[in-house]
Amino acid sequence: MTSGIVPFGAGLAAPFDPREPVGLLACAGRFPVVFAEKARECNIPVVCVGAVGLADPVLRDLCTEFVWLHRMSIGSVCRAFRRGGARRWTMAGKFEKKILFRPWRWLHYIPDWKMLRFWFLRRRKANNDDSLLLGLIDEFRAEGLECVSALDLCPELLVPEGVLTKRHPTKSEQRDIAFGWELAREMGRLDVGQSVMIRERAVLAVEAIEGTDMAIRRAGELCSRGGFVVIKLAKPEQDKRFDVPTVGTQTIETMHRAGATALAIEAGRTIVIDQAATVALAEKYGITITSLVAPVNE
Repeated sequence: MTSGIVPFGAGLAAPFDPREPVGLLACAGRFPVVFAEKARECNIPVVCVGAVGLADPVLRDLCTEFVWLHRMSIGSVCRAFRRGGARRWTMAGKFEKKILFRPWRWLHYIPDWKMLRFWFLRRRKANNDDSLLLGLIDEFRAEGLECVSALDLCPELLVPEGVLTKRHPTKSEQRDIAFGWELAREMGRLDVGQSVMIRERAVLAVEAIEGTDMAIRRAGELCSRGGFVVIKLAKPEQDKRFDVPTVGTQTIETMHRAGATALAIEAGRTIVIDQAATVALAEKYGITITSLVAPVNE
């Protein structure tokens, strides 16, 4: 091992108090649901704003208060959190950034003045994930709302080091993982994407705005014989409040259909949702999952 990466949740006291509600801005996937379930177990009230078309409707029954977000409105989210008594908030789930580039986007999403001001008048060097999300966090802070990490409540979601499946990576898979690891790290440093797909030390696909699943499918189309590996890593300076690499059963299903045989993720810095079910599905399909601090190139 060549890196001494400290897991996101190590040594941190969870900034959650049962006497104080927490706001949840929920997008797609299981992560918001898992967070809400854990908060309920801990008797922490959750004021949830769910993005229409993305958030799971089951959140309505899990959260103390719930409202749908029908438009791109910073003001609506802030008002919902304040009405529910939440001074701190967290975000969870996948936001499909590609929808920001659809035709007539502003007519479709009906942004409020705060969102228009943020998008067009706030200075930033780019519209990559870090620039946009850190800017939004600052907007909420100006409204008296502080963003915290959902992982401070759910550190058990971060995967430990080791091979999670019975099958270990083959020698060729190990070579491809080692080859792709630094490439994925560099893509993260540039804030392009989190994953790369490798076959015989050649890059089949690099994730960008389309997301991991679509990048895996593209790799499968380009390598019809299958047998490629997927490496998904955190950014070198990953902010644990948002966009933490996440895999689950959907990732495994996509890999199986595309012909991928191995998944390499980063120990202590990757979320595995429903780990038992994810590992069981990988076992069924013969896919190996390995969680590393850094690969050993043999």
